[in-house]
Amino acid sequence: MKTTSIEAQRFLACPTPDAWLENALAHLPTLLIDHANCEKKAAGTALGLLYRYVDKPSLLQKLSRLAREELRHFEQVLELMVGQGVDYVHLSPSRYASSLHQLTSREEPQRLVDSLLVGAIIEARSCERFLRLSEVAPAPLSGFYARLLDSEARHFRDYLNLAERYADTPLTPRLERFLAAETALITNPDSEFRFHSGPLPQTKKVNK
Repeated sequence: MKTTSIEAQRFLACPTPDAWLENALAHLPTLLIDHANCEKKAAGTALGLLYRYVDKPSLLQKLSRLAREELRHFEQVLELMVGQGVDYVHLSPSRYASSLHQLTSREEPQRLVDSLLVGAIIEARSCERFLRLSEVAPAPLSGFYARLLDSEARHFRDYLNLAERYADTPLTPRLERFLAAETALITNPDSEFRFHSGPLPQTKKVNK
């Protein structure tokens, strides 16, 4: 594992719960479908920032490349789904990304910096989950997620570097707020399994 991947793991405030990994192994088709959705959304987020901040050349260059790579990942997930016989059906989105984006400021330049911080957190969590899945998922999923690690870690670093570039106040207080919210989203039970969900509630055993 390269240094950037390790950095992405350390950036987060908590690891993925083991219970989520158990859920993932029990819901592999849903995992792949929602992963495809996540790649599309990641490309869309990058493109949205390109349209909104046309006066920032560094941002335009970085996020244009990132959007292209996210769409290539989307295509790769689709190929994997076909190979696994998984149909691409509609899934409702998880609460994860929308909950983080709700915390972003509506005033500039903080709005841009907050959006970049959220992007860094989402990419770091994806990188961390790719690593965990590469360790427990069956082939060919395990190898696929291992191959995505470095690019996802690079996306994390790109977003964080851009946030540092455009911030006019210290990042730490805002970042701590986002990371605390992300920890709650990752560790608290979710009603539905998704790529970025928390673990499903445990079913209570009935004593006979």
